[in-house]
This record gives sequence, C-alpha cells and structure tokens, in this order.
Amino acid sequence: MKKKTVTSVAALAAIASGLVLAPTAFAGGASHGDAELHAMLSPVPTSKVTGSGTAMVHLKGNQATVTIKAQGLLAGAPHAQHFHIAGKGQCPPASAAKMHNGHLSLNTTDGLPFYGKIGASLTTSGDTGADHSALAVERFPMGASYTYQRTITVDDETAKELRAENAVVVVHGIDFNGNGKYDNVLGASDLDPKLPAEATDPALCGPLKMAPAGAVAGGMGGTQNGDTIALSAAGGLLAAAGGALYLRRRSSRQS
Repeated sequence: MKKKTVTSVAALAAIASGLVLAPTAFAGGASHGDAELHAMLSPVPTSKVTGSGTAMVHLKGNQATVTIKAQGLLAGAPHAQHFHIAGKGQCPPASAAKMHNGHLSLNTTDGLPFYGKIGASLTTSGDTGADHSALAVERFPMGASYTYQRTITVDDETAKELRAENAVVVVHGIDFNGNGKYDNVLGASDLDPKLPAEATDPALCGPLKMAPAGAVAGGMGGTQNGDTIALSAAGGLLAAAGGALYLRRRSSRQS
C-alpha cells in the first residue's frame, strides 16, 4: 500500500513539474508563430566607438515590432541600421579588419562573412527593403543617442533567419578620427563612393537571440500569465498529493 501511495504522489509531482515547464518550452513560439528576440549591441572592433545599446524584436508572422536603444554614437549624424541575415549570426572580430586608406579598420563588406547580407533596413518611415533603403540616410535615426521603435513587415527569408537566431542588428556610422563629423579619413564608402566610409562603417553590433520567457511582456524576467497559471496548478496538485499521503499514513496508523 505504501509503495502504491508513493508512486501516485511521484506521478502527481511529475505532472505538476510538466505544467511548470510547459510555458518555457513554447517561449520562442512555433516555427511560424510568435518569437521574442533580444540583442546587446556592442562596439565593432577598430571602430573607436565607445557606445552601447539594446535591441528587442517581437515577431508575429512576418510582422516585426522593433525597439532599439543606442548611445555613444556620433552626434548630429544619421545612423543607418539593419537586420543582417544569412551569415554566421555573429559580429565580426578584430581579425576581420583590413587596411583602408592607410588605417586598420573594419568596413561593412569586411563584416559580411560574419553577420551576412542586409535582410531589412530599419528606417524611421517608408520602405524597409534592402535594395532601395539600405542607405536612405534621411530616414534613419540621428544623434549620439536615440530610441527607435517601429513595426515593419519583413520578407520570408528574414523572418526565417530571425526565428533561427541567425540575424544580427548592425548600427552604422563612426567617427574614426574623433573630429565630430563623417569625413574621408578612411576613404570612400565601400557601399556608395559618394559617401565617406565613416558614414557606413559598422559602429554597434549584436546577434539576436530568443529572449527568456516573459522578457518582453514581463520586462526581462517577468512572469507571463501562462506561467502564473501553471505554477498555481502545480502548487495545487502538489498540495493535493501531500494531503493524500498524510491521510493514507493517518489511516494506516489508526488501523
């Protein structure tokens, strides 16, 4: 009888544990469902940028709600920013830098093997495509620090790469020689010879990874409704199991 009672309690405990773990298993959503992603943005090596930032992405189907907070960039200047995809899902290391106009630096092309091609242009308005808006400098955030938020539609490849954790946020625009403006110290841009390289070289970079359950809805570490319900159910089952075990033991002692 005791063995049977212990087995029943263990079974209830296992069910309760499963309820607690279930929401976490679905935190990232299905392959075509919702996904929450987060990135810490750090300076690209050799950029001489000392800034930082964060990026949060809520992906629902092909709709991406993007929030980027950046600081420590060149003041009074536009900063192109993109989802880069289909590379290694990484930011480039210092070893990727090359000599440009007599200076060791890292331009956008140098980083392509690591973060990949542009999947979406994170503009403030209008088109977000890679072809027509990659360098739409008049439609990117400006300033030393900014908060960007916009909901955009990404193509199927970009949505797939985001869910596969193979997308990287890159913010561009550096002040390599510290003179307070984009100039030709590094030569012409590898993306558009009409622009100086400083205007398009990568400044901040961060791989997008699935955020913990509740990170967006609950504020990085908060508890979502599903988790609360599961914990309550688990607590109820465990309490019931403990009560059943107590009654069985009491009945055995009385008999």
